[in-house]
Amino acid sequence: MQTSPDRHEYPAHWEADVVLRDGGTARIRPITADDAGRLVSFYEQVSDESKYYRFFAPYPRLSAKDVHRFTHHDFVDRVGLAATVGGEFIATVRYDRIGADGMPASAPSDEAEVAFLVQDAHQGRGVASALLEHIAAVARERGIRRFTAEVLPANTKMIKVFTDAGYTQKRSFEDGVVHLEFGIEPTDRSLAVQQAREQRAEARSVRRLLVPGSVAVIGVGRTRGGVGRGILDNIRDAGFTGRLHAVNRAFGEDCREIDGVPAHRSVRDIDGPVDLAVVAVPAEHVPDAVAECGEHGVQGLVVISAGYAESGPEGRERQRALVRQARSYGMRIIGPNTFGIINTSPDVRLNASLAPELPRPGRIGLFAQSGAIGIALLSRLHRRGGGVTGVTGVSTFVSAGNRADVSGNDVMQFWYDDPDTDVALMYLESIGNPRKFTRLARRTAAVKPLVVVQSAGSAPQGHAVRATRLPHATVSALLRQAGVIRVDTITELVDTGLLLARQPLPPGPRVAILGNSESLGVLTYDRCLAEGLRPQPPRDLTTAASAEDFRVALSGALADETADAVVVTLIPAVGEDAAEDTALAEALRSAAQEVPGKPVLVVHVEFGDLAEALSAATSTAPPPGPGPQPPATPLLPPPTTPAAAPASPGRRAGAASAGDPNPETGTGPKAGTGPQRGAGAAAAEPVPAGSRLITAYPAAERAVRALAEAVRYGQWRREAADPGRVPEYEDIDEKGAAAFIGGLLERGQGLTLGTEETCELLGRYGVHVRRALPAPTPDAAAEAARALGYPVALKATAPHLRHRADLGGVRLDLTDEEQLRWAYAELTDLFGKPEEVRPVVQAMAPRGVDTVVRAVIDPAAGAVLSFGLAGVASQLLGDMAHRLVPVTDREATSLIRSIRTAPLLFGWRGSAPVDTPALQELLLRVSRLVHDHPEVVAVTLEPVVVAPRGLTVLDASVRLAPPPARDDLGPRTLPVY
Repeated sequence: MQTSPDRHEYPAHWEADVVLRDGGTARIRPITADDAGRLVSFYEQVSDESKYYRFFAPYPRLSAKDVHRFTHHDFVDRVGLAATVGGEFIATVRYDRIGADGMPASAPSDEAEVAFLVQDAHQGRGVASALLEHIAAVARERGIRRFTAEVLPANTKMIKVFTDAGYTQKRSFEDGVVHLEFGIEPTDRSLAVQQAREQRAEARSVRRLLVPGSVAVIGVGRTRGGVGRGILDNIRDAGFTGRLHAVNRAFGEDCREIDGVPAHRSVRDIDGPVDLAVVAVPAEHVPDAVAECGEHGVQGLVVISAGYAESGPEGRERQRALVRQARSYGMRIIGPNTFGIINTSPDVRLNASLAPELPRPGRIGLFAQSGAIGIALLSRLHRRGGGVTGVTGVSTFVSAGNRADVSGNDVMQFWYDDPDTDVALMYLESIGNPRKFTRLARRTAAVKPLVVVQSAGSAPQGHAVRATRLPHATVSALLRQAGVIRVDTITELVDTGLLLARQPLPPGPRVAILGNSESLGVLTYDRCLAEGLRPQPPRDLTTAASAEDFRVALSGALADETADAVVVTLIPAVGEDAAEDTALAEALRSAAQEVPGKPVLVVHVEFGDLAEALSAATSTAPPPGPGPQPPATPLLPPPTTPAAAPASPGRRAGAASAGDPNPETGTGPKAGTGPQRGAGAAAAEPVPAGSRLITAYPAAERAVRALAEAVRYGQWRREAADPGRVPEYEDIDEKGAAAFIGGLLERGQGLTLGTEETCELLGRYGVHVRRALPAPTPDAAAEAARALGYPVALKATAPHLRHRADLGGVRLDLTDEEQLRWAYAELTDLFGKPEEVRPVVQAMAPRGVDTVVRAVIDPAAGAVLSFGLAGVASQLLGDMAHRLVPVTDREATSLIRSIRTAPLLFGWRGSAPVDTPALQELLLRVSRLVHDHPEVVAVTLEPVVVAPRGLTVLDASVRLAPPPARDDLGPRTLPVY
């Protein structure tokens, strides 16, 4: 790379990989003197029309002077960027700083002229839009605030690039040229445009992987066995609708096919395009395979091969090289070390994974960073699908492996507007970009449920993640704020996902309970209370209840306006036959159809073979024993479908006995084997139009937990429709605070402000801290008290005593000098010399509840506002609530009510309610401060005494530092791990 003879070295941090509109990738980097040959070659491939639009005249070739000018930059006043694919230029952009007269200039001029040139073959891919984002970011870094451009009126594509960018423009027309001028600071509109483009591009990049028209499996053996041959068989046997090819350089010249699949020694030998390559060769041979794929124009890779970051530092570097190589050809990667991908759409039927069977088609999308967990999820969803298609099956499945490139964020972008996915389930061992994840999750959750299990441990060996100082519990709380349904186990993930896929969202927390077991009803009632629901007293239909009795009772409960959901509890009658099973299932479905807006769940107790073996026993307790708890099972559809075959005696509808071929559904192959090879959706007929599938759970706690998650998610959806606003306060001095912060930061890179500086900065945002005067001697304490006025408080502020009233470092309500001097002597006798105790005197505040308000800018998650009650009890219990900044008025209200000790603020046990509106305003002001000034990296207000009228901030601390980089405000880039 060039070493500039001018003022700046080569800015390597400007290099970035981007996803283009069609889902392909390109590399953006600064242009250097070494690029002369590439520039000439690029220009030769541009049409005469495009050259005319760029230079306003015929310009068939670049002169040596042109080449020198366009490849030599100082990276300050003259900057050029190129978009490359396969190492060759496909587009360029440059800016030249100009003065008010339009002539070349240097700083402090903050205006630059910008110009683009895109190769005709790559026009329409969004290359110019991506380059504009990056050149604008570079210009802002160099002190440029405005761009100007001159465009011929016929060059409508380039005019559209500028117009659609979202910047505020001024346009004029003179001498046959359109003159554009616009500021390049990010605006709400420009960020919205950028994020919409990001979603379309990343969704398309995942779609290219999941919906290929042709697939090549690289590393297929001639004999059965081995990973490559197994994946080839799985793709073929699933009925893949596209073209399939087997590739192995060891194939002989006479090898033309493998089990009917065309065989080739190299991807280059394949006649026609290849959209997806599945790579299953040893890691040392992967680079050769990637090069062949790139040269052939393959669009994406699924790398099954292991031996990368999960194996240590050497493997991590091998993984980085793999990503760089693939992206240089415009390809994206799933993996390496991945289990594979699946798409059950009838138009695709792709099983490019190690799973031997294609799951049933359905409406649930699955993403797993662990291959083992991915297998478990596929297996459980298959077993619990009950043979019913179109509702509880899988739409797409992605195993990320080491997540070197394609991540959960990318798959969420795809699911967001995927018409085949209604519910998204994700198992995450790490979150590489929490800030982006929460943004995407909030948008996705607004249209479809997103259920997540997040590992609380450290990131796996193969995963690179951004460092965060936030505890796992805080990250989980922030995910919930973004609408994520956060569960703790794989069982809860599937339980909740199935309910959301089959049933409507409950309109509220009120739950009706009915059934034929009083004890099971009471247990369900108790669990509802524990989950924060509002259950009605259980209605016992007695063990003599018939299917018609259940239908009438369920219809009445659903019609009741005081119930938002219904839980039906069932125990089987000894000797009950399959006909009664089916009748009950049909009765419940019929009643549920009458009121489609409320969810219905079933909690059932099943006997299995015990019912037959002990048919004369009077006890209905299931046999004790080890082993996993059986998962929730569906009430099967009407007997017209194969899934509704007669059940064994002793089972309610949809509940399997232990002697069934599949002990969890009573249908199909044995547990864990999945559907018969190649059968897929053909094994069961679709649910009749208008039918409603009801999920049954073998334990009350599982059903109620799933229902509670659905209730909370439904509430979030309703609140998200009106998120509130970030209020404006007339007394906030944003510009004054910015100047004050800038002056303070001139001292160094990071500093904790002193008391006076803290009070001045907070005061500019309307946050006033009660004055405290140092008291190094008893006489100084007395003088301070006279200045402040009695009564006063005497406090120890040494680090080990600060905010620790429980240790005795605070004396309150001192009404005169005698009490003050006595308290001073007691404090120093107890804790040491005054210089060790650091006592201060402060005027007493009105009595109230002590709280704490904190804000911190985390490098991974962004700015976070936290609230809780002050004191060791809250610290011990971790009773703090958190919200992402900026906080709206509605979020501030919910933040106050989110802590477990919130009743203390609202008049618990006869105490006076405190001024929560004043507390809400304080939270909003602190949120505004850290949002407006990212240099404020930490704020702590402790304690904040909230009285029945007003509040008092007794102590505060503020830390300043240069703000961490915010990639959500910069140009679109792919992460580099």
